[in-house]
Amino acid sequence: MASQDPNSASGSGKQDEAGKVPPKDPKKKDDKKDEDLSDEDLALKQQLELYVERVQDSDPGLQRVALESMRQEIRTSTSSMTSVPKPLKYLRPHYGTLKAYYETMSDSDLKKYLADILSVLALTMSAEGERESLKFRLLGSDGDIGSWGHEYVRNLAGEIAQEYAKRQLQSDETPFDDLMELVQQIVAFHMRHNAEPEAVDLLMEVEDLDLLVEHVDKTNFKRTCLYLTSSARYLPGPDDMLVLDIAFMIYLKFEEYPNALQIALFLDNKEYVKQVFTSCDDLLRKKQFCYILARHGSNFELNDEMVVEDEEREALQEIINNAKLSEGYLTLARDIEVMEAKTPEDIYKAHLLDGRASAGASVDSARQNLAATFVNAFVNAGFGQDKLMTVPSDASSGGASGNWLFKNKEHGKTSAAASLGTILLWDVDSGLAQIDKYFHSNDNHVIAGALLGVGIVNCSIKNDCDPALALLGEYIDKEDPSIRIGAIMGLGIAYAGAENEQIRSKLTPILNDAKAPLDVITFAAISLGLIYVGSCNEEVAQAIIFALMDRSDAELGESLARLIPLSLGLLYLGKQESVEATAEVSKTFHEKIRKHCDMTLLSCAYAGTGNVLKVQNLLGHCSQHLEKGETHQGPAVLGIAMIAMAEELGLEMAIRSLEHLLQYGEQNIRRAVPLALGLLCISNPKVTVMDTLSRLSHDTDSEVAMAAVISLGVIGAGTNNARIAAMLRNLSSYYYKDASLLFCVRIAQGLVHLGKGLLTLNPYHSDRFLLSPAALGGIITMLHACLDMKAIILGKYHYVLYFLILAMQPRMLLTVDENLKPLSVPVRVGQAVDVVGQAGRPKTITGFQTHSTPVLLAAGDRAELATEKYIPLSPILEGFVILKENPEYRED
Repeated sequence: MASQDPNSASGSGKQDEAGKVPPKDPKKKDDKKDEDLSDEDLALKQQLELYVERVQDSDPGLQRVALESMRQEIRTSTSSMTSVPKPLKYLRPHYGTLKAYYETMSDSDLKKYLADILSVLALTMSAEGERESLKFRLLGSDGDIGSWGHEYVRNLAGEIAQEYAKRQLQSDETPFDDLMELVQQIVAFHMRHNAEPEAVDLLMEVEDLDLLVEHVDKTNFKRTCLYLTSSARYLPGPDDMLVLDIAFMIYLKFEEYPNALQIALFLDNKEYVKQVFTSCDDLLRKKQFCYILARHGSNFELNDEMVVEDEEREALQEIINNAKLSEGYLTLARDIEVMEAKTPEDIYKAHLLDGRASAGASVDSARQNLAATFVNAFVNAGFGQDKLMTVPSDASSGGASGNWLFKNKEHGKTSAAASLGTILLWDVDSGLAQIDKYFHSNDNHVIAGALLGVGIVNCSIKNDCDPALALLGEYIDKEDPSIRIGAIMGLGIAYAGAENEQIRSKLTPILNDAKAPLDVITFAAISLGLIYVGSCNEEVAQAIIFALMDRSDAELGESLARLIPLSLGLLYLGKQESVEATAEVSKTFHEKIRKHCDMTLLSCAYAGTGNVLKVQNLLGHCSQHLEKGETHQGPAVLGIAMIAMAEELGLEMAIRSLEHLLQYGEQNIRRAVPLALGLLCISNPKVTVMDTLSRLSHDTDSEVAMAAVISLGVIGAGTNNARIAAMLRNLSSYYYKDASLLFCVRIAQGLVHLGKGLLTLNPYHSDRFLLSPAALGGIITMLHACLDMKAIILGKYHYVLYFLILAMQPRMLLTVDENLKPLSVPVRVGQAVDVVGQAGRPKTITGFQTHSTPVLLAAGDRAELATEKYIPLSPILEGFVILKENPEYRED
């Protein structure tokens, strides 16, 4: 073998040179070629030519021997990756003769034999698009195709896909059976040889993915499913759902239940979720499913089919109801030692700035106090203690928390009282006890804030005795509009995604009440949209549509009225085609709101799907230059971000498109672009986006500057990002005279230090695979309100900012033992690496550090256990993960 290698290399080299010589005399050239070949090659070439002649012999015995020998030569010739195998090279000139001879042969085994060989020769010989390799394969013997090598099988797969597409177009009933037999063989071959993606691609081409389920086994099902789930994002509907269905079936077959559950949640298929619970009979694993459901915020009721024992069922339902969230979050806070309450001054760090800004800060203005209220609420969210609202009251000062409350004017008191709810977030018992004192106030604004606070405390926590509904229900129909709004918004936040019929029957009458003021109607619509988020509920949709039709021209002109179409969109969040009937109805609306409604519905229905065509559609609407007074381009810009946030590739492209809109768009588009950028990089401060927003925060148009400042807070939300914090400090001294902009800077500072850096606003979880609908609903409600900052956030509806609470989640990994008590184990945390379709067992994280749990996970981080002692019950280490002891572990 060694002696042949140098020869073969030089042989092919010289031959190429010979090929470049102008052919004066063909005979001479052939001789020259022969001389250049080494002895072995020459012998092989003559040998093969002899076989070709023999094949055409009249004696069947000789033919058979010749074919056998030729076949042997082709199969045994291993070639390097770059050059064509020798036998194929020398047989090239004879392809035509063999083909012609094949046509004249009578049907026999020999003819099939020759067909096999022609099929392999066609690999290098046949003309483009002829699909001769496949043609001869189908005519040949039913041998094992794998023995001809990988390249041959891949070529066949490509030709089958073309042939399949062609036969489909012809539509006369050409059966596919002959192709399908081949497909079976090829898929089996690929699955055996670790080429799962190729097998999946072939089956997608011939539209028969069900075959896959038979061919996967224990060794390759994980890689196959990983390829299926990640390719689903790039497939057009309904193929994407089909692919996920298959992945779900494979996961169930191999008892990989947590993954199956995630696909069930992605498809939003309650039946599938049930199936996961009924298929699995291990109680501990069921507890882990419940943690996944709780993190997703799904309102799932267990029944006796899924869990037989009553006690067990109650324990599991408690996990789904998120009752332990506050406890887990405080465990994390204690571990990281950030329990100490922070004041707004700790966040502003005014001492780091030069004189003028810090001098202006000492003046007590209502606007600045309101900002401090929000900063205090955001920074201490969920910690249960702070230095403004929960201070124990001294007899001498007459209750310090009372003092801070009354440093706010009228509607400012609403936000101040509600901020107590934020500080006690998720802690229902102590929260309701502490808020209770405000219900006895004789100031309506304080009562309104207390109602909203009750809703906030109950956010994403479900409780069997429904305290929020019991408390807030009786205030919905009071006289005072601010009290009504407090109660209505509180219900919306407490029951987001719960699809609660009782609340619907209480809120729908408000929508059709002619006497109700516009703001009460708007908040009722938004709350209904959040409670029924993504449910496509007909009755709620009808009620909102009628509410929109009943509005007068003057009312439709107000910014608040534009949130009503958004509430309609929330009902169809991420539900794609289901929105079409409602979108048709929206074409009959008043022309002031018609287009606005259209854009909002489209963007909500395709939110988180990454649908490129819809993004193009929205970009088209943004490219028009319109006269003043048109409002629909703002929602269109936000829509681009909502749709494109689904996966990294689309996200990068959307960021670039938004840069273009900044350069060429009209003013109302430029005001929305910063908000869209904020949504794309929420709690994930990318440097390029940070710089763009920093540039826009000094824009001459104050609306653009405000949007950019708020967005800086949104992209840095809960990250404590030092660079953004420094930018915002500088902005606070730059805008020290402009009260409105300074207010926005303060809000952004509060967001960056959200929960002292332990919380995130990102609606995506489980390795960016699942999107929590209530969380996204809260974020886009807040961003739509920011499209008109002056009227809403800077007006008297600043409490719209509390909708962000729907998206607040601890960005933690908390490992617990089998009794659900915290358990500290070493984990490696690093940047997640995409390993789809890679061979072998590649590392899934890079640049990791080893910590002991509980740990914080930044955007794009992934964790893996650094010990063999425990086995995690969830493949994705995020949130609460149950560990069980590894029975095979031996300490060294």
